[in-house]
Amino acid sequence: MVLDELYDKALNLEPLSLEEGTTLYNDAPIEELMFVANRLRQIHNSGKGVGWMIDRNVNITNICFSQCTFCNFCRKKGASDAYVTTIEEYKKKIDELYSLGGDQILLQGGMNPELGLSYYTDLFMKLKELFPTLKLHALGPPEIVFLAKKEKLSFHDVLSKLVEAGLDSLPGAGAEILSDRVRKIVSPAKATSDEWLEVMRVAHRLNLPTSATMMYGHIETISERIDHLIRIRDLQVEKESDKYGFITFIPWPFQDEGTILREEFGIKSSYTVHGYLRLISISRLMLNNIRNIQASILTVGKETGMLSLYAGANDLGSIMIEENVVSAAGSGNRFSANELQSVIKEAGFIPVRRNQKYEPV
Repeated sequence: MVLDELYDKALNLEPLSLEEGTTLYNDAPIEELMFVANRLRQIHNSGKGVGWMIDRNVNITNICFSQCTFCNFCRKKGASDAYVTTIEEYKKKIDELYSLGGDQILLQGGMNPELGLSYYTDLFMKLKELFPTLKLHALGPPEIVFLAKKEKLSFHDVLSKLVEAGLDSLPGAGAEILSDRVRKIVSPAKATSDEWLEVMRVAHRLNLPTSATMMYGHIETISERIDHLIRIRDLQVEKESDKYGFITFIPWPFQDEGTILREEFGIKSSYTVHGYLRLISISRLMLNNIRNIQASILTVGKETGMLSLYAGANDLGSIMIEENVVSAAGSGNRFSANELQSVIKEAGFIPVRRNQKYEPV
């Protein structure tokens, strides 16, 4: 009976508490969770449309002082394979993106101590000069915190200067789990959970479109997963009605191959298909004020991605022409534009190509 009451509360778009969310996570049958989450998906996004997009992940640099224990991508300065991407390399990569019909790059990379705010503003302005229609979905809260401390500026000043230089939207990168207990182990040099949230709070006030993420399946507890969702939901409550806020939520499982977290701490990914579907469903029930939920088909694969569309997700993300971070830890899923559309159709839905604001293209 308690579960039925919680389902009704979720379907009425009422916020569930930490205790209620944990109860659902631990006790609710997966088929019931998926059923309720699918109904909620229809409340937020009616019909059979499923979003997808074309973009490219271009890494600015792989030099990073953070050295997160889940990351195989970063390198120390002086490493034989360390790099900073050149303008000529950007031009080649973006030309290829345009040839494939895309106009957005996910621009991220390591927190290189030698790259200050002026480096990024100059880079953004140069890319917009070369490609005036290019959309920059770039950096993330940890980079904003790093730059603010490096330049002795506020988050507002850093974000304002980046927007002025051409930043179009801010990814939800570096959220991992919004618990400082967890972060002290998996990403001790990165932004704290409060700093991550504060950057997003400022971004929302500036009306910069943002996304929220979660990397789960390592050392976090169920309660910490639920609290992560609540902290995102509570921040979304603060945004003004005419502002973008969090446009989407994207959870993905920890990829453990060759990581310090696995090799030195013995922590393996706890990912299972049922577990992922449960998390997608719970996210839909908990996030009553975030319209879109994206399944991470790049990390969970075709079949689980398809099932996610019946568990509350309404988007399968991008074909991601280039991706180097999760692939470095074992993810090997790749899809062309035609393949991703075919996956959506095979699942019984209608592909809807969209932009970063989740507007149909």
